[in-house]
Amino acid sequence: MTISSYSKEAATSARGAAREAAPWIEGLARVGYAAKGVVYLVIGLLAAKAAFGSGGRTTDQHGAIRSILVQPFGRIMLGIVAAGLIGYALWRFVSAATDAERNGGDLKGIALRIGDAWRGLVYGALGVEAMRLLTGSATKAGGSTPDHWTARVMQVPMGRWIVGLAGAGIVIYAIYQLYVAVVGDVRKHLDLSSLDAHSSTVAVGLGRFGVGARALIFGVVGWFFIRAARRYDPREASDISDALRIMEESSGVALLGGVAIGLMAYGLFQLVKARYRRISVA
Repeated sequence: MTISSYSKEAATSARGAAREAAPWIEGLARVGYAAKGVVYLVIGLLAAKAAFGSGGRTTDQHGAIRSILVQPFGRIMLGIVAAGLIGYALWRFVSAATDAERNGGDLKGIALRIGDAWRGLVYGALGVEAMRLLTGSATKAGGSTPDHWTARVMQVPMGRWIVGLAGAGIVIYAIYQLYVAVVGDVRKHLDLSSLDAHSSTVAVGLGRFGVGARALIFGVVGWFFIRAARRYDPREASDISDALRIMEESSGVALLGGVAIGLMAYGLFQLVKARYRRISVA
């Protein structure tokens, strides 16, 4: 049997398994979008409180799930968020394996499917971390910080170039997301036909504002990794919380407050996706 035959057989098997699990995966995916929305709402809310002097702080996704745990009914909320994040990751893996989004087999389509798989890894790991927090088996956060992993990557051959290319990839993604926010079709995968014109406009507005704010954050994070590679110093690699802190230090309340509100808008847009996104598992 040729490699091509093996590939076709594997794809057929993946699609068959996806069809059988379709109802479960779609339900988990919707809960996943909602969980992702909650995480970004927490990040944005804490950043807004920091910007306007209400006792908040800048944080990232990992800090957000830890913040959820200490709220009233935090364990129940975090359990739902953890299940949702794992469900979201499963949906992304299925999308990458079966081309459920109909991205196609050209270079752009392959890149989008790789992006789906990457998002599956990121949010799957976040869901597992949330589960470990619930069971009390989570390790200290220091082992999962960007500078920790950057230091490990830099120890391998060509590691400095890998870090630099990763940073460049994040910056390119951020630029693409800015394009989507300004002139792209943020409602591409949404079915808003059941909403009136005003509600649909609000949903699209949340998407543009939220995606744009998140793109700014990702652009700064990508630059951190490029700078770490240039200086051969893993301590220069940072995450969302550091990007927000840099914005606060460089531009004060105005920029941090605006981006914080944008991140909350992004969280609300994920809740819109949880309800109205088209999900074709098979």
